[in-house]
Amino acid sequence: MIRKVEKADVEVLAKIAKQTFRETFAHDNTEEQLQEYFEKTYSLRVLSTELENPDSETYFIMHEEEIAGFLKVNWGSAQTERKLEDAFEIQRLYVLQKFQGFGLGKQLFEFALELATKNSFSWAWLGVWEHNTKAQAFYNRYGFEKFSQHSFMVGQKVDTDWLLKKKLR
Repeated sequence: MIRKVEKADVEVLAKIAKQTFRETFAHDNTEEQLQEYFEKTYSLRVLSTELENPDSETYFIMHEEEIAGFLKVNWGSAQTERKLEDAFEIQRLYVLQKFQGFGLGKQLFEFALELATKNSFSWAWLGVWEHNTKAQAFYNRYGFEKFSQHSFMVGQKVDTDWLLKKKLR
């Protein structure tokens, strides 16, 4: 089941966001870098502001009544980049490690694409870490192609994210 994250869920969202980011990227970042990133990106204040933005939505995916991961999508002014006209950004898609292998990431991703299509956006796009070849291969299977890149800060460390896009109409 996928359900929209409400403002009352902000503390749970912060916990899941930090845990999934740590599980995914701790091998490539110091604890100090992670903590800086969490303060800048996943503080209760920042997440509350994001949840109030009318050009953004966040969803939890459930597995046997437990929150297993989350998705954040943006359009209009909420997008992290404005390189495409009439575009829908899939900004965050994370599944807790213990729930990986159940197809939940695929479910969330297809849900995001349905939202983009249902709302008649011309493009869907996302950023993916240049070294995350598994995710890149997944997105390529859906027809996403690299069109640009940008810097992604984790604390003081600069990573490069590839920007991938797919024409929807």
